[in-house]
Amino acid sequence: MLLFVIRVVYILVCTGAAATYTLGQGTGAPKVVTDHPVTSFLVMLAIGLSALLIDVLIPRKRVEVASSIYIGLLIGVLLSYLFNLALRPLFAMHELFGSEGAAFQGGATLLTLIILPYLCITFLLQTRDDFRFVIPYVEFSRELKAGRPLILDSSALIDGRVADVIDTHMIDGQLLVPQFILQEVQDIADSHDKVRRSRGRRGLDVLKRIQSDPKVEVRIVESDAANGRSVDQRLIEISKQTNGRLVTNDLNLNKLAGVQGVPVVNLNDVSNALKPKFIPGEHVRIRLIKEGESPGQGVGYLDDGTMVVVESGSTEVGNEVDTVVTSVLQNSAGRMLFCRLALEEK
Repeated sequence: MLLFVIRVVYILVCTGAAATYTLGQGTGAPKVVTDHPVTSFLVMLAIGLSALLIDVLIPRKRVEVASSIYIGLLIGVLLSYLFNLALRPLFAMHELFGSEGAAFQGGATLLTLIILPYLCITFLLQTRDDFRFVIPYVEFSRELKAGRPLILDSSALIDGRVADVIDTHMIDGQLLVPQFILQEVQDIADSHDKVRRSRGRRGLDVLKRIQSDPKVEVRIVESDAANGRSVDQRLIEISKQTNGRLVTNDLNLNKLAGVQGVPVVNLNDVSNALKPKFIPGEHVRIRLIKEGESPGQGVGYLDDGTMVVVESGSTEVGNEVDTVVTSVLQNSAGRMLFCRLALEEK
């Protein structure tokens, strides 16, 4: 609302200024203006409103881009001045340039004023993530109060456990969601398949839930065009650019990021780390709900979803039984307990 009011005031100011200069009396306007006041008024108003048009057409602005252009322009002009100042005695040498030294100096001045600011601006724009310019000071390395940001992928959003972790107050830093990940979740939510549509909508609900949490900062980040790169590779590049950690439960992405030196927070590993530890010989009481894949096996689940496979437990399906842990299989894909009936020990 405030931005709208400022734009309206700007339009009124432009209109009043143009009218005062071109249509007013005794303003000292040039003859070409006083001879064609209406045309001059419209031209000046169009020039003034062109700034408003540019502002509306570029809604997403970044302070580091504007400051990079501004500081790059200043540095380029300063370098051009110093360069021409150093070359001035050279152009004054009659033995080298004769009577055309001034002409050569003017050409060199023009070229340096064009080339050096351009090079400085493009250099700062290309390296702004490593050497960040922030008005009114220069920030050489971006430091976040809560440490390195976390980059969420689509599997982390759809999984939803990251929102539960945030609710425990363990995370209070910055969460980044790339624009192409948001688009990927939206495409899943628009799928004709009922299961995929449900998963996509859950991902969007999880993102909305995280954004409403005041303890964390959630930011949607723009990225460069795909240019033939996969979603996983673009995630890894963003993680490197922001010096962040990738949050996922995709095992393949986990391995790919590890190979390229990007730290990964695997939600399955976090979940496994918080589960109670079981060691061989420990007793576990479990309700068997179905038969296993191998003959004679019974399968049950702990309250946290851990699968328990009981040897010779197929006859006890539907009953609660006491079991003894024989081995534990745990990796990034989850955890499984292998047990035998406690009655067999007697």
